[in-house]
Parts: sequence; structure tokens; C-alpha cells
Amino acid sequence: MNKRPNLTRDISIQDFKDFYWLKEELMKFCKDENLKSTGNKIEISSRIETFILTGQISTDLVSIKSTSSFDWKNEKLSMDTKITDNYKNTENVRAFFKECVDPRFKFNVPFMNWMKSNSGKTLAEAAEEWKNIKSNSKNDLKGKEIAPQFEYNQYIRDFSKDNPCSKREVGIKLWKAKKGIRGNNVYSKDDFKLLE
Repeated sequence: MNKRPNLTRDISIQDFKDFYWLKEELMKFCKDENLKSTGNKIEISSRIETFILTGQISTDLVSIKSTSSFDWKNEKLSMDTKITDNYKNTENVRAFFKECVDPRFKFNVPFMNWMKSNSGKTLAEAAEEWKNIKSNSKNDLKGKEIAPQFEYNQYIRDFSKDNPCSKREVGIKLWKAKKGIRGNNVYSKDDFKLLE
């Protein structure tokens, strides 16, 4: 059966793994089942897999309230500001790093992940980490790595590399056809058969 099933608590683990799900769908499932709905797509998917397999909501799957009330949107930031357990990538943080670290500052996945997992460290330490990440990415000649949860981006990149003369719209059509069927979402030349 290739028809995409509904994402409910009755879904089989195989059906869950075999089909593509939007992050919004995964988050809605978590909210409906009282599971923690934050994190990246891979973390949320892993949480749902555990729930489907066990039927249990363990304490590590339940949403945990932050202990800090620091307001990352409005507080005045300095290099001594400590990263809290409720850290958010806000415009306030972006403006601070642009002004105090580098006017070309941009959030990137490795840096955002570092910020989330380094409560207690200072923004001065974060600034050093951002510079390290930026330096390492300049030395990486194979292009920016796409995180595994961004399957669409990887698919379109692989399609474009394999079909340099094709329009992006063709890749998007292939992606839409492929994500709706059972199996992986990795680009393959055989995907063109999906448009026949």
C-alpha cells in the first residue's frame, strides 16, 4: 500500500517511518498526545517513534517548563549575559551579535544547536563559537552541509546537481510526488518515472 496514512496514535511504526511528515504535522501529533512538541524535526520524530512503539508517555517526553524567565526579545544583552534554559534566537540576539561581534552575523544550524545546548555559558563564549563555526565553514570546500531534517533542501540540491539544465520547478514537482509515497526521500534519476 502506497497511500499515505493519517498521522494518529494508531499508525504503525513502519508507516510512520516510511512516509514524509511536515514538522507542523509532527508538532500537532505531539500536542494532541500531550508529548513535548519542541525541538528539531529529528528530535520530534524520535519522540513520536518512542511513543508509537511503547504507547507510554515517559517523563522525558513530556514538555518541561523552563526555569528561567529571561526575556531574549527585550533584555539588554552584553558579553557577560549567560545563556539560559529558555534561550530563543530572537531579533534582539541577532542585533547584538551584528553590533558586537560581526556586522555579517547570521544564525546557522550549528550555532543555533550550540546555543540550545550550552546553558550557563556567556555570550562572549557564544561569540567565539560563532567565529569558530564561521571559520570552519569557510574552509569547507564541499559546500554547506544540510541538516538531515531538511530533506526538501537536500533533495532539490541533489536534483539540481544531477540536472544542471533542468528548471527548479521540475525538481519541486518530483519532490512533491516522491514525498507522498512510501520509502525514502532521497533524489534518484528514477524519480522522473513518478511524473509519467
